[in-house]
Formats: sequence, structure tokens, C-alpha cells
Amino acid sequence: MTATSPAIQAPPARKIRVLIVDDSALVRRILTDMLSSDPTIEVLGAAGDAFIAREKIKALNPDVLTLDVEMPRMDGLTFLRNLMRLRPLPVVMVSSLTAHGAEVTLDALAIGAVDYLPKPRIDLAATLSDYRDELIAKVRTAAATRVYARDVPIASADTPVVKSQGSRQLRTTERIVAIGASTGGTEAIKDVLVKLPPDMPGVVIAQHIPKMFSGPFARRLDSLCRMTVAEAEDGQQILRGHVYIAPGEKHLRVVRDGARYRCRLDDGPLVNRHKPSVDVLFRSVAEEAGRNAIGVILTGMGKDGAQGLKEMRDAGCRTIAQDEASSMVWGMPGEAVAIGAAADVLPLMDIYARIIALADEMDVTRT
Repeated sequence: MTATSPAIQAPPARKIRVLIVDDSALVRRILTDMLSSDPTIEVLGAAGDAFIAREKIKALNPDVLTLDVEMPRMDGLTFLRNLMRLRPLPVVMVSSLTAHGAEVTLDALAIGAVDYLPKPRIDLAATLSDYRDELIAKVRTAAATRVYARDVPIASADTPVVKSQGSRQLRTTERIVAIGASTGGTEAIKDVLVKLPPDMPGVVIAQHIPKMFSGPFARRLDSLCRMTVAEAEDGQQILRGHVYIAPGEKHLRVVRDGARYRCRLDDGPLVNRHKPSVDVLFRSVAEEAGRNAIGVILTGMGKDGAQGLKEMRDAGCRTIAQDEASSMVWGMPGEAVAIGAAADVLPLMDIYARIIALADEMDVTRT
């Protein structure tokens, strides 16, 4: 008889190795307990300041860092800048949800952080389970993210872009550009918008972002772009040369009002676990604007916006998805490509030119 060979078992998948950097011993313990509860994650240790973290990074070689914004001896932003220049690692920022915390976190994303979370609310024990799930998901995403060495100057609102009169003319828009994004999206959106001319059709944006962050995000973009950028308000008319950012914790829809388009905000339930939801925005644009719209889906985790972009394409809209190579996370755009929602799949650096070309083509077709 021939002996039966024993089954060959695949080696266990390597765990994601995480280092926690936070000046609060309580927060370090909570984050450690939450991450350690997941069998795919190993917490290598924790550090109370940047100098200890630097030595532990050298000794332990983690895959992902969670990083506090405000720490003694060296703040998190300075440490992150040095890290991304000399020893780039995927970093998830842990920030207080304050106006200052929002500004600093946006700086961190510009420097190279993958994502961010608010500090865990110890006084709201009932929400800690949801917080744990979100923390684990963001660490897993960060571990699969490509990061590169870079030294990025932080743009300052003290030196705003001079906007031409064309961007301030109160002319209704005949076209709509709708953009959706999530993880990595704050920088991807900025990279597109800063290159758009001031007389572009009105732009509406759904970025997965907390309520405290959406206002500072809009103000930062306004300081950098030739178009006028602001947080959307309910009932606001959509004008050429203007960009409308969905407020955190509100869905943004586009509604037609005669020959005009308006923003409509609502506090409905989460869609695809998000509010604002990209699907909600894209579906409204498909229904209300049809062939008069361009849809763009950028980097992001999950699949929010993919089906909405497909509905836009089916309604005759021009549609664009960011390609895998240039996406921090090719979740949302990858899902859109998989279901045939995107007519064009382009690197981030080429998307602004395609939007301009499509808008010009639509204007020519209309005349």
C-alpha cells in the first residue's frame, strides 16, 4: 500500500505589528487592549513620547504606528515629519476632536499619515465597541498602504491664493462635478482642486470626515484653490467657480430648482456606514443632473460611491475613477472599476485635466 502523504498546512499569516505612541498611560492601555483583542494584530509595545518611540521603532520594526498629536518634548506633527522623511511608516493619527486638533490632523495627512481617529471617549463606554472596530479596521488598512519618504511643506492660510473675479461671479452652474473619497481623500481632493481654473462648473464633494473636521478642511482648500471652497449649507445655490464640501455627519444631495441646482443636507441614517455618503451624493446627481454631470471617485476604503457612480454612468454622466497605483487605498475606486462604473481610470495627477476636458466638451455640445 502507498502511504498517504500528510496534508501540507500553509504557514499562519504574519500578524500586523503595531507600536502605540501616546502621552496618556490610560489611552495607551485602552488602545493596546483593543488592538490585542484582534488575532491578526500584535501590539509590540507603547511609547509615551517621540524620543522613546524613535528608539522602539529602531528596535522593534513595527508595521504600523498609532500616533498622538499632542505630546511632551516633541509634538506628534514634528515627529511625523521626521519619520516620513527618514523612516516612512504607515501612521494612524489619534487626535482630540477640537478645532485645533482638526487643523493639526489635516497637517498630519498632508505630511503622510494614512488616517486618523478621535481620542477614545472613556466616559462613553457604550461606544467603545464601535471605536474598537473602527480602530482595528484603520490599522489593517494602514498596514496594506504604500507609504513613501517625503518632506512636504505645510500650506498656510496666511498666504492665500489670489482668486480672480471670475471665481466670485454669482452665476448659476449648468454643469455639476461630483467627487467622492475616503481614506487618503483629503490630499487627493486637494491635488485635484488646486489645478482647476476659477470658472469651472460647480463642484460638490462627499469626503468621509468627522463634523469637527469638515469646516477646517473646506477653509484650508479655499486658501489653496482658485475656486471658492466652503462647507455646504442647506438650500444653497450651486454656482460656477464654487466648491461645496458635505459637512461631517450630514448627507449632501443635489436637487434641481428650476434652472438651478441647490445643496440639500439631511440627517438621515448612515449609508454604507457613512454620513456623508458618496452613494447618496452620486445618486442625487444622477437623478437631478443626468448628462450634465461628471462623477469622480478617489482613494478610499470600502465600496461607498461605487454603485452611485454606476448609476451616474447609466444616466449619461461622464465618470472617472482614480487608478490603483496612485490610490492610497484602492477600495472605493476599485469597486467602481469592478462593476463598470468608471469610463476613465486615471492616475491622480491626470484627473484634473480630464475633468477640465470633459467640462469643455460638455459646453461645446450644449452650444
